[in-house]
Amino acid sequence: MAVSLSLSELAALIDGNIICGKLTDLFHGIAALDTAVAEDISFLGNERYLSHFLTTNAGAVIVPVGYDFKTDGPALIAVPNPSLAFAAVVRHFANHLREFKPGVHPSASVSPSAIFNAAKTKIHAGAVIMDGASLGDGSEIGPNAVIHENVIIGENCQIRGNVTITERCIIGSRVIIHSGAVIGSDGYGYEFSGGKHIKIDQVGIVEIGDDVEIGANTTIDRARFGKTIVGEGTKIDNLVQIGHNVIIGKHCLIISQSGLAGSCRIEDYVTVAAQSGIAGHVTVGEKAILASRTGVTTNLAGGIIYSGKPALPMKEETKLQAHARRLPKLVERVKALEKIISKNSTE
Repeated sequence: MAVSLSLSELAALIDGNIICGKLTDLFHGIAALDTAVAEDISFLGNERYLSHFLTTNAGAVIVPVGYDFKTDGPALIAVPNPSLAFAAVVRHFANHLREFKPGVHPSASVSPSAIFNAAKTKIHAGAVIMDGASLGDGSEIGPNAVIHENVIIGENCQIRGNVTITERCIIGSRVIIHSGAVIGSDGYGYEFSGGKHIKIDQVGIVEIGDDVEIGANTTIDRARFGKTIVGEGTKIDNLVQIGHNVIIGKHCLIISQSGLAGSCRIEDYVTVAAQSGIAGHVTVGEKAILASRTGVTTNLAGGIIYSGKPALPMKEETKLQAHARRLPKLVERVKALEKIISKNSTE
């Protein structure tokens, strides 16, 4: 069934103020300003796309409050944050496109002791649900996903294809785990004895809070004992490694190819940009921001932007980099001065 929104329904959805347009106009899709057609909704979230806005064929455009837009083209709705409002529109269409038909595929392997309501959950082909696993209502287990013994998954979760969640791990509600992620793999723990590395048993779990999203092929290790924790609302990108006993606070952003070593602690609202590395047993304070490729080796205070290896406040690191770029010229000047001194000393 086709999904549509009238202009009045769109305004209600995003709590926006209609600047112009007919309340009964219908829109059936979403698109960027430069590719939209008359049935599409778009948005102007950045002034750099103003030229696209002036020439767009979109039927409706979400624009920022406070601008005097005059156009004979699309319907306009003003909101404080067009990008965030457009996200709500995307979610509206996506929810209608996502087909959720409860039931268990015949090829899935589901333990008789697994706990779930087949009328309110969806288990895809090839999925494996082991003894004692518990699935909340509205949750969906993707193709070939493996849910180990006594795992607890909350309500309305999306566990995508080929995800593995190992024994006793706890997943909150409304969690999205993308394809290929592994939750609860053994922590990387060894002791060197008798000329060889002896494996240390990892008997803890991973606990994921509500509204967390975990990217494709990300791995989160179970604790050596106790818990590895990812706090409520945190969003983790693809290809991130999180070691054993790491504690990540609420509403953090962890970007692709970053690595968090065992027992480090990331407090609430921290941003870890791409390819950053955090050493074990250190703490990154609340609302700190690590620029891409930052290397953290000691505790960092919160509320500061850091960069470099080792991490320094960005202003300090920028000055150091500026000095470093001047080194070749300084070397040449020193060589020239040495020649002058050497010449004067021989005369």
